[in-house]
Amino acid sequence: MVNCKWVWGGLLLGLLVACVGAEATAVPPTPSPILQPTPTLIVTPSPTPPATSSPVPDSGWESLQAGLERRTIRLLNENGRQTEQLYMLRLDPNLFEFRLGYSPGQPKLLATWQAETGALVVVNGGFFTEEYLATGLIVVEGQASGSSYEGFGGMVTIAEGEVAVRSLVERPYTPTESFDYALQAFPMLVLQGEPAYQNADLDAARRTVIGVDGDGRILLILASWGSFTLTELSSYLASADFGLVTALNLDGGTSTGLILADPLESIPAFVPLPDVIAIFPK
Repeated sequence: MVNCKWVWGGLLLGLLVACVGAEATAVPPTPSPILQPTPTLIVTPSPTPPATSSPVPDSGWESLQAGLERRTIRLLNENGRQTEQLYMLRLDPNLFEFRLGYSPGQPKLLATWQAETGALVVVNGGFFTEEYLATGLIVVEGQASGSSYEGFGGMVTIAEGEVAVRSLVERPYTPTESFDYALQAFPMLVLQGEPAYQNADLDAARRTVIGVDGDGRILLILASWGSFTLTELSSYLASADFGLVTALNLDGGTSTGLILADPLESIPAFVPLPDVIAIFPK
């Protein structure tokens, strides 16, 4: 007969061995992955472009050299749209010499006039015929040609260094007068600081004007966009702060043009010209 104590002891020992073996072969738990944060793309904003500045409507008088100033004015309508641009030069006649160039029947481009004369400023002159002859009186180096206007128009005269603009109605030309240079054009736009041309006028065109202010300075005024009638221009010039005492309308339209040699600036004339005003430093 088997002793029961030994049987139970064997069974207990077997169970202990089984438990120990199971513990030794246990599989360790799989570690949980550590999630790395997804990198964020940092977008550098593009710099905001600077706002484009609009041109100043009125530059004011800017000194270019002793006795020479420039001014530009942008004229706007009620909607803020530009309708005209004025280009002006103001010169002290004590520091500059004024002459006329005339090539009857053989017109020249404005650039050719400037290159041949070497003038600091060249601007278109008076009216001319289809044959490129002056329609009024013109005097060059003391020699007169053509016939004077009578009862209308005005005259630019240069004598012994003095430059004047006068009305031929108020002071007609007489053959006994002597000038170094002179040219005629029409109409007068300003007289004694007041509008001088108030006729009904619907024709707008490019304009060239020469005038004298209260200090005796000579003003060259070009309206190159072609928006002014003569009546409008007359009223505008008299009411503006230019101080004009007299102003004469020169040839305009396709003839309007000016070259400033230093600094180089130009308003091109669209046709060759037989006569010009040329200005030189003294």
